[in-house]
Amino acid sequence: MNIAYRFRIYPNREQEVLFAKTFGCCRFLYNQMLNDKIREYEATKKMLRNTPAMYKKTYPFLKEVDSLALANVQMHLEKAYKNFFRNPKTGFPKFKSKHRSRKSYTTNVVNGNIQVEDHRIKLPKLKWIRMKKHRDIPEKYCLKSVTISMEPSGKYYASLLYEKSDCENQAEEFDYEDAKILGIDYAMHGMAVFSEDIQKENEGYFRKSEERLAREQRKLSHCVKGSNNYYRQKKRVALCHEKIRNQRKDFLHKLSYEMAEAYDVVAVVL
Repeated sequence: MNIAYRFRIYPNREQEVLFAKTFGCCRFLYNQMLNDKIREYEATKKMLRNTPAMYKKTYPFLKEVDSLALANVQMHLEKAYKNFFRNPKTGFPKFKSKHRSRKSYTTNVVNGNIQVEDHRIKLPKLKWIRMKKHRDIPEKYCLKSVTISMEPSGKYYASLLYEKSDCENQAEEFDYEDAKILGIDYAMHGMAVFSEDIQKENEGYFRKSEERLAREQRKLSHCVKGSNNYYRQKKRVALCHEKIRNQRKDFLHKLSYEMAEAYDVVAVVL
């Protein structure tokens, strides 16, 4: 079983520049490979087997970033391309946008190229980066990959994927006669319907922040697009959305923890 830990990282200016280059190269390579696949299929009705190495001679700037990040771009595109032909309902792979697509890339652990310590992490092509490691990771866990992402607010995060070998089977030889069971069903209004009375508060985080968010968005609409004030105000709007998202996540994590501690079995109606 795999388990991921997400920590905030604090790169310096030089590291931020390399992150931006890696995000851009991954997006550029994805679009180039997808475009070539489309042209090849239109001409021959066959899927093109292209790799990142085929583009490094034509585009030398791809050599400046982590090669494993580019390899993961190929894997993600191949998976999306095959999923479409296997099940067209999933939709055809779309080109990535510089302004709308998520800024992230994934790199794998090979020959100790990634190292994690208490308050810092070392990545390929980069030196040590400060990291806020707020949770301890068992030493028996094996690090598999790291995904670096940048939020619209400008914050950087590292998602560390570990392989967990000792999985506990809590359902084996369990007596369900005396078990406390909770049922959860879909609710048209509200979060969900529970089989038992659970003390939960629907805070309405968006409604609480709606007035402030609208005020910041009005200021953004009055800024000249592309100016320094425009980007500063855009960051303030992103921070408002991020706060609402974090409040919702915190509420759901606390509620799920309480249910897991109070009940033996939780059944969800699909």
